[in-house]
Amino acid sequence: MSEKTDFDHWQERFAGDDYRFGTAPNAFLKANANLLRKGQTALAIADGEGRNGVFLAEQGLDVLSVDFSPNAQAKACKLAAARGVTMRVEQVDIINWNWPANAFDVVAAIFFQFAGPADREKIFAGIRRALKPGGLLLLEGYRPKQLDYKTGGPGKLENLYTREMLETAFADFASIDIREYDTEIHEGAGHGGMSALIDLVGRK
Repeated sequence: MSEKTDFDHWQERFAGDDYRFGTAPNAFLKANANLLRKGQTALAIADGEGRNGVFLAEQGLDVLSVDFSPNAQAKACKLAAARGVTMRVEQVDIINWNWPANAFDVVAAIFFQFAGPADREKIFAGIRRALKPGGLLLLEGYRPKQLDYKTGGPGKLENLYTREMLETAFADFASIDIREYDTEIHEGAGHGGMSALIDLVGRK
């Protein structure tokens, strides 16, 4: 029997009618809605079932929601329709994608920690490429302490974020603000309970 591929994994993960991470936007993204402006272009990477892309569209942004799983994207389109907004969806492997240059005012990068160090470098480089000068990056992930909580995210230390890692990755930005904290989060069945988070708000 052939080994299960990454594609199979994500398709299975997003099979069924339930929204694995819920339909409400990520709390960090929602808390920074004041930084968004109607008419801006936004890229939601690894957007899964669309909760964050749909939220950006609800704020009046022109959104491209990308993910690897067609199952997830079908639910993203369904969620957008239910909320009365439109957004573009594109099936993309963000590790090997030819990221468009200087194309977006906003990039939302929420919990995409399936990538190990080498692949993460490619994705971070893509984010830097895709943002317009002055563009806004909203990034959230788990810190190494998350391995103690086991309430979501990858079980691999090398996939988790540290302040130093993010400061290095986005050192050429005009500004970055990084916060590290522990809090309870409840995002569907996928993320629930006390969590070790790190947030970055950056301007290219």
